[in-house]
Order: sequence, then structure tokens, then C-alpha cells
Amino acid sequence: MPDTNPRLNDKTVFPDPAYKETVLRPLFDGAKTHHVEGFRRIDRAHLVMLVETGILDRAQAVEIAGALEAIDRNIDPAQLVYTGEVEDFFFLIEKELKARIGPDIAGRLHTARSRNDIDHTLFKLGIKERIDALMVKAQALLSTLIEAADREKATLIVAYTHGQPAQPTTFGHYLSGAIEVFIRDIQRLFEARRIVDLSPMGAAAITTSGFPIDRARVAELLGFRAALQNSYSCIAAVDYITCTYSAIELMFLHMGRLIQDFQFWTSFEVGQIYVPNALVQISSIMPQKRNPVAIEHMRLLASQTFGRARTMLDIMHNTPFTDMNDSEGETQSVGYEAFHAGGRVLDLMSSFVGAIRIDPVKVASNIRCSCITITELADSLVRIEGLSFRQAHEIAASVARSVVASGGGLEDDGYAPFLVAFELSAGRKPSVGKGQFAEIVSPEYFVAVRARFGGPAPEPMADALNTYRKTSAAFSAEAQENTVREAKAAIELDTKFKALMGAA
Repeated sequence: MPDTNPRLNDKTVFPDPAYKETVLRPLFDGAKTHHVEGFRRIDRAHLVMLVETGILDRAQAVEIAGALEAIDRNIDPAQLVYTGEVEDFFFLIEKELKARIGPDIAGRLHTARSRNDIDHTLFKLGIKERIDALMVKAQALLSTLIEAADREKATLIVAYTHGQPAQPTTFGHYLSGAIEVFIRDIQRLFEARRIVDLSPMGAAAITTSGFPIDRARVAELLGFRAALQNSYSCIAAVDYITCTYSAIELMFLHMGRLIQDFQFWTSFEVGQIYVPNALVQISSIMPQKRNPVAIEHMRLLASQTFGRARTMLDIMHNTPFTDMNDSEGETQSVGYEAFHAGGRVLDLMSSFVGAIRIDPVKVASNIRCSCITITELADSLVRIEGLSFRQAHEIAASVARSVVASGGGLEDDGYAPFLVAFELSAGRKPSVGKGQFAEIVSPEYFVAVRARFGGPAPEPMADALNTYRKTSAAFSAEAQENTVREAKAAIELDTKFKALMGAA
């Protein structure tokens, strides 16, 4: 009988052409685009550690160092074309090492490590770099928002609830609310970075190694704040991915809400935000139109960023707690697009917030016809006339109905219906005169008396802005601390590696 064992009759050669084109080539191209510097740093840090721990003979390490330097000098990754001769970028470097110093010496660099711990270290280095770049843009926007809130702290606007005019406040107060959300978004991104900033190197495939490696030393040389402790977690835990993209997802979800308000407030009917010509495009057929399309582009890019971040979370959903391809090269490349789109939103938002202004004429008109100061009339009647709030509310409601029906405004047209409603409800004349009534229902008074913690009046606004500036300074200090630590690590790694080169 013919032998039907497929293992004995398998004459195929790796890689299958379809596998090469659909899997290996994209992975190789992604590595040469995104991770060349990470590979370089990992090889050098691991080599230094192997020498320092005595795992690798110094003379052998010198040969490896020279070959790594020659590869850097002679090979331009951008010009590489995947041929299928090697499985991936890692094996390409190993192939080049073998060609220069022979398989025995070249193979010693891989002592006590695996592609598993290498890959997750690569991805963490890539994500840290992108978090830092995004954080620079986020902190720039935070500074712009704080400056705008300070500039506009006395600028009246109409605040909306349920899509309808509700109460007057200031644009600075509105922006302060957005600032507090954005601060929490940045805090989440910092916390994600702290989780990313733990080195997996030394975990090897799963369980570390029988060699006396120094995981903390490799972490230090690579600029991580520490080594991630559990070796299984190093290659299986993808929370460094999920926490990062969760933070990004929330940041741009929240930013989308701000953008929606800007879109609404720039509509012709509302018009309380004026967008300068530099951020406005004209219609190709309707000469009267000013289209503030910068807002639409922010909305689109924020949605793209949110969607790409959400995609990363979806990819991680229901994956096994182990090293697996779902979290690796191609997925990382997808995630990087979220950083790219998000950076564009932050840049555009910074420019937009710095440029826009409130149209006071439109705001005054909208306040007048919407009676949105009427809440303060009810409050003042409680304080001045000694009424219950419910009785005061009913009087104020009656006044508002009369003024709206007449097409007038509270300050000029509200006192007469107020007298009628008050006497009908209270059975007496009010002590509030016409001048005092006009002051009570003015938007300036409405804001000024709301001087409680978190309110729009000058005192709480000054306190809030001071808090935001302190928080922004703390963010800058933490970012600077990370930059300094990682710069020192890069210098030390370069010095230690060059010392090996000098011994050649």
C-alpha cells in the first residue's frame, strides 16, 4: 500500500507564495518602517547585559558589536525588498550577522531571549514614542484652552441644555468644563504610559531563562522605568495596548462632544461663535456662504481616531492569555494610525480654539429673546421677598411667558407682567423696583452672583484657572522627567556599546 502519511510526503517549501505575500511581506515592511531603531537598541542593550553578567565572553561580544555596527552602516532598511529568503526582519539581522562573523558567534547574541520578549519590547518602545508625541500636542492644546478660558472668562454666551437655550454663562466657564475633561483624558494617557513603560526583555519565550540575566539592567539601558515582573505577563498581557487605546478612544470621544457644540454654535441661526476667514472655506456656487469646515474636519478626524482606537480593543477581545499574533506587528501598525489622526485633531483644535471669538451682538440677541436669565428672578424673589422657591418659580414662569408672547426682552419689557404676576400670587406689591428688576434679570448679574465653587463668577474662575495651570505644569514636569531619563539611558547604552567597539 502507498504511504499516506502527510508528514512523510510533504514536499512543500516555506514560504507558500500566498503566505509570503499576505503575511510575511506586510510584516516585514511594517518592521522596516516602524521598528528598525527598536531592534537596534534591543540588540545592543541585550549584548551589553550579556557581557556585564559574564554570560558572553567579551571577545565574542566585541565581534558581535562590530558586526552590528557594520550592518547599521551598510544596510538601508528603507531600500530592503522582502524576498522570502528569511522569515522576518529579526532573521534578516541574524542572517547578516552570520555572514559577517559566522554562525557560532552570531548565534550567541540570541542567548536568553526570544522573539516573544523582543516583539513586545519593540511594540512598547514604539507606543511610548507615539504617546510622547501625542502628549506634546495634547499639552499644547491644554495650554491653548487655558489661555482661551482666561481670555474669555467674562465673555457672555448662551449655555444650552437639551438643545435649547438654558442660562447665560461665560465662554471661559464653558471652556473650563472642557479643560477639566481634557485634563482627565491626559491623566489617563499618562497612566497608560506608565503601564507601557515596563520592559518585557528577559522573559524570553515565557519563563525567563536558566542564564543569570539581569532584566533590570536591560530595562534601564532601554529607558524603561523598570522590568515588568511576571515573565508570563511579559508575553501574554496586552493591557499595555488596551489601556493606551482606551485612553485615546476616550480622549477623542470627549473631544467630539466639544466639536459638536462648535458646529451648532457656528450655525447661522445660533451664530454665537465667529470663525475667522483663515478657517473658513467658501461655496463654489453660493457666494453668501461661509463654511467653517475646519470643524467638520476635526469631527471627521476625531471619529477616525476613535474608530481606530476602538478597532485595537476589538482585536484584543477574546484572545487567549498567551503570546499570539493578534497583538503583534500588523495590529501595531493599525494602531499607529490612531496616533497619526489624533495628532492632526489636536493640532487643528489648538489653532481653532486660539482663533475663534464670541459674537457679542448675536449672544445679546439670543439672550434677549430666550429669557434665559429668568432663573435668577426666581432666586432673587426668594432672597428679597421671602417667597418659597416654588411660588417664586411660578411668578417667574408667568413673566417669561408674557415676555416671549410679546416678542420682547426681560430687562425692558418684563417689569409690567412681573407686577401683575407677583400681586396675583403674593397678594401684595413687590419691594423690587423697576431698576432693581432690570439688574436682576441682566446676564451680567446672573453670572456675577454665581460665585460658588465651580461657578462662572470671577472668583471661582480665577481659582479654577490657577488649578488648571498647576496641573498643566505637573504634566510638563512628568513628561520632562521621562525625557531626561530616557535620554540618559540612550547615552549610557551608546557609551557601553562604543566601549565594546573600542575593544575591537
